[in-house]
Amino acid sequence: MPPTVPVPLAVLLDHPGLGLRQVAGPRGEAPVYLVHTSEMEDPVPYLLGGELLLSAGVHGPEATDAYWDRYVARTVEAGATALGFGIAPVHEEVPRALAEACDRHGLPLVEVPRETTFTAVASAVWDAMAERRHQELRRLTEVQQSLAAAAARPHPVPAVLRQLARHLGGWAVLYGPDGAELAAAGARPSPEVRTALASLAARLRAGPVSASGTADGASLSAYGLGGPERPLALGVCAPRRDATEGTVGVAMVLLALLTGRATADAGAERTALVRLMLGAEPADVAGLLTGADLWTVVRGRRRGRGGGGDDGLLAVAALAAGLGTPLIDLDGDDLCALVPGAVEVRAQPGWTLGTGAPVPADGLAHGGTDAARALRRAVAERLPVVRHAPEPGGVASLVDPAEAQALGRTRLAPLDGAPALRETLRMWLSLHGSWDRTAVALDIHRNTVRQRIARAAALLEADLSDADVRMELWFALKWQ
Repeated sequence: MPPTVPVPLAVLLDHPGLGLRQVAGPRGEAPVYLVHTSEMEDPVPYLLGGELLLSAGVHGPEATDAYWDRYVARTVEAGATALGFGIAPVHEEVPRALAEACDRHGLPLVEVPRETTFTAVASAVWDAMAERRHQELRRLTEVQQSLAAAAARPHPVPAVLRQLARHLGGWAVLYGPDGAELAAAGARPSPEVRTALASLAARLRAGPVSASGTADGASLSAYGLGGPERPLALGVCAPRRDATEGTVGVAMVLLALLTGRATADAGAERTALVRLMLGAEPADVAGLLTGADLWTVVRGRRRGRGGGGDDGLLAVAALAAGLGTPLIDLDGDDLCALVPGAVEVRAQPGWTLGTGAPVPADGLAHGGTDAARALRRAVAERLPVVRHAPEPGGVASLVDPAEAQALGRTRLAPLDGAPALRETLRMWLSLHGSWDRTAVALDIHRNTVRQRIARAAALLEADLSDADVRMELWFALKWQ
């Protein structure tokens, strides 16, 4: 699903300003990730999955029962969450055959009244999404602050477990290599639940990085920590599986830092983390973490559909081992990591990665930009890893950098204030004018790419079919 906070369909049905009414299909908390309006007979090529598809039935003014059945089947195949059918201008009511097809195929069908525009429905979804995202970010911020503060206390591991158990409303336990409980916090569950959780943790010693299950109505999960040299496991028992989202990911990183090395360096790492939480600059605390002078920024995107839930969180442990760093931020299907030193980042199963050139701590922002561009190239060219590397020498080295930047600013001045046009032009040129690969890299429709390139060409008064012009613009973009 798209990396957005879903809005339950029930929220839209209860919206007083929309007047929506469900007329067919299963009732429940169907999650809406996107809103898409289409009057195409076959919506499959235009849907990503998770959409509320809006249609006024223009494509089927006098459709047969078989037509509506195929339309609904294809909509379900595309992964749409629900179908919103607008009354007027074509249909005076929801076609009976359409409602029956939605019941047959299990697709919620919502009637959109004549006075409600599709734009109003989309706006309500975006407003609800923004509010839910704000609430989630505020909750995660509070979790991060409380866990980070716990990690700076004299006995950090029990303190982190206590905070974790409090946020989960359950029980958290750290298992040693032999399966013994090293520390625990929260309301102690029944012996049956503790036995089941210990069994999940024991399974991790056979190779998997996570395991989950249920016992006595509670959700159980175990996560590998510490690596092969010191295999530890974090076990959590929570009332609901969704209660563990985000919270466990933060605790895992902290516990990996706290238990990864029994040396004096661990205290320095906790000090660096606390200083960052309190507003220190990265350059001021980077040396406390590893002593590395250079850092490699890694950005990644999960291949295929995201699993969500605990699957996304558990990937932190595997990626920390594969990338050689616990400094990982995993947000849904998006990854960002800081790897100490000028290292060669290897491909990771299930991920597409882009890496920046090694930079000092005060250049991390620039390294992140380079890594993001490398990731877009990796996605467009379907490569597991693309490494950004500055070109040594070459024609560009023959021009004074200050003069080159001044020339580039002048040539690209018509695109000032239009970052989308500038970035689309950069990506399109880097991919040799491929509309499709540029669309994939930027996650936009190919027609949008064409429109942006045409607009950029018009503003720059440039003939982009001329190789010399393309080369001139490429150098101007590289000098910025």
